[in-house]
Amino acid sequence: MARPVRLAVRGLILQEDRLLLVNAYGGGKSDLLCAPGGGVETGQSLPDNLRREILEETGLTVSVGPPVLVNEFHAPGSDFHQVDIYFRCGLSDATLPKDWEDPEGIVTERRWVTREEFQTLRIKPDSLAQVAWDHEGDAFYDPLEPLLR
Repeated sequence: MARPVRLAVRGLILQEDRLLLVNAYGGGKSDLLCAPGGGVETGQSLPDNLRREILEETGLTVSVGPPVLVNEFHAPGSDFHQVDIYFRCGLSDATLPKDWEDPEGIVTERRWVTREEFQTLRIKPDSLAQVAWDHEGDAFYDPLEPLLR
């Protein structure tokens, strides 16, 4: 039986024209970078999940804006399939806490990247730079509401 599609949320955080990225795999297994975020827990809204994930992965508290990108990927030859929803995020203080540690031990690197640096790094998804710096419109998001009976 195939496993269900995994849903994840990620944050696009720009500060002084620099984008915040984190390592995609813990323990130095890869040099691949991505936007901070992670899996969605049921019973929480997408923005609440994203605030929690960004705090865990970076030590930063963010405000979550509108969704700007939906990206999906799978692992050929396996039943892994993930859908990431990217939200534009804001923060009041871009200082990465020096004593921070990811409680799950996955993220070990956090870095602010300029557009020029971005081009020299291995980053997924391929559309991330275009969406982060050049995206003009925002996608529609219908906030989580309680079920009425």
